[in-house]
Amino acid sequence: MAIKQWAQGRSLWLMHFCTGCGAVELPPTMTSRFDMERFGIAPMATPRQADVLLVTGYLTVKTLKRVIRSYEQMIDPKYVIGFGSCTVNGGMYYDSYNVINHLDLYIPVDVYVAGCMPRPEAIIDAFLKLRQMIVNGEADGWKRYRENLEWYRKNQRKILDVDKWGLL
Repeated sequence: MAIKQWAQGRSLWLMHFCTGCGAVELPPTMTSRFDMERFGIAPMATPRQADVLLVTGYLTVKTLKRVIRSYEQMIDPKYVIGFGSCTVNGGMYYDSYNVINHLDLYIPVDVYVAGCMPRPEAIIDAFLKLRQMIVNGEADGWKRYRENLEWYRKNQRKILDVDKWGLL
């Protein structure tokens, strides 16, 4: 295990992209009862300061553009946690015309936290799993994104109206 990977796993700065109802479990996770900072996990204000993008709740087509932009502004190495059933399969909005059903088609997701809404214990478990993946060198979504950029771009173009949104 490299010292660098060990240190990265012990200091995870997150930017939470709160969409819909997904953010309701974050405040209890940050407060004294669960205290995620004891694990080295702290919120940051901008993508350029963050290591982890936490996408909480459902994503609409309009919001996806901003998530992609935020992800691309983050500095490597960067990690993504998909939070809640909506990021996995669309959740209760799975058949909506405007909701993204699989986040990992557009940006690489390192860890998913299932549930509607996941409890604070599940959130902390996901961060601990991500930390272990970083230490083991398994959290490589940012490398996959760079290596398969055209595949991700093709999926992004398919869902986003490039002319309308001015992205990509």
